[in-house]
Amino acid sequence: MSSPTSPCEEVIKNLSLEAIQLCDRDGNKSQDSGIAEMEELPVPHNIKISNITCDSFKISWDMDSKSKDRITHYFIDLNKKENKNSNKFKHKDVPTKLVAKAVPLPMTVRGHWFLSPRTEYTVAVQTASKQVDGDYVVSEWSEIIEFCTADYSKVHLTQLLEKAEVIAGRMLKLSVFYRNQHKEYFDYSREHHGNAMQPSVKDNSGSHGSPISGKLEGIFFSCNTEFNTGKPPQDSPYGRYRFEIAAEKLFNPNTNLYFGDFYCMYTAYHYVILVIAPVGSPGDEFCKQRLPQLNIKDNKFLTCDEEDGVMVYHHAQDVILEVIYTDPVDLSLGTVAEITGHQLMSLSTANAKKDPSCKTCNISVGR
Repeated sequence: MSSPTSPCEEVIKNLSLEAIQLCDRDGNKSQDSGIAEMEELPVPHNIKISNITCDSFKISWDMDSKSKDRITHYFIDLNKKENKNSNKFKHKDVPTKLVAKAVPLPMTVRGHWFLSPRTEYTVAVQTASKQVDGDYVVSEWSEIIEFCTADYSKVHLTQLLEKAEVIAGRMLKLSVFYRNQHKEYFDYSREHHGNAMQPSVKDNSGSHGSPISGKLEGIFFSCNTEFNTGKPPQDSPYGRYRFEIAAEKLFNPNTNLYFGDFYCMYTAYHYVILVIAPVGSPGDEFCKQRLPQLNIKDNKFLTCDEEDGVMVYHHAQDVILEVIYTDPVDLSLGTVAEITGHQLMSLSTANAKKDPSCKTCNISVGR
């Protein structure tokens, strides 16, 4: 059962994106704005933003009591802050001048059609009084403040997880995890890191709201096998040298498994990001707070179970798994060898952007 919606939340959640043209932040009006000559109404100041999620926030402000009883509406000017890293998938055809009836503050602004996760916005507010003839008397604009929306919560990630489960397919056996890189990468690990591969910060590939992008440190591994051989494919997007390690050395009852993301890159096939973290490690603590945890013996993507005293591993056939291991890995635990296949750079997912229009891997919040 969903929680009851407060009157103020109902007003803003169903914001009337009215087809009126409001004053701009400099006080200029359109010719057909329907807004009367400016009279003295309280100007909002000391704007406060709180309770920020990936697609909502609460807003409040202070204002003088003079003429306060004449206020019937608030005009909220919400705009994405332009910068080179801005979210390119925010819908551009939706107005950002929001009109709300005057309700007690703070009020909730909610809407995945105009708010994207992990995106910087600017906001300013006017008070307004609607006249009998439909015109508005408005105050001057408040100061402009900036804020940034949040990452996906566990609730949002669980929705992604459930969508990924639908297409995961049957489970195939695996015996190793593998990581492809250039020869120089492995040489550097030997010479400068005591023969160990070191975790690095995850790039921005995948969902825009993913809480692990740019934050979680780990080492990327693959585990998918070829259907006909049961072995890793010989081609790779990431380099001609491959480190292979027995599955039980990375994934066992002393590790926890988390769901990290589900996405595609304008292709028919989909990717699922999983995180393996040694129990009690810094990576484990990071994931425990942010990601849905999976049962290592029973999930749709990657399992580890004991059969007749031997650890047995399976992976989902119909999604490409990207596995992040959160601790350093010593090269002596596995082998490094050159692959016999091709280096398919076009299949790399480095900093790849998610297709925001795919109905299979998107949820009803900002992309």
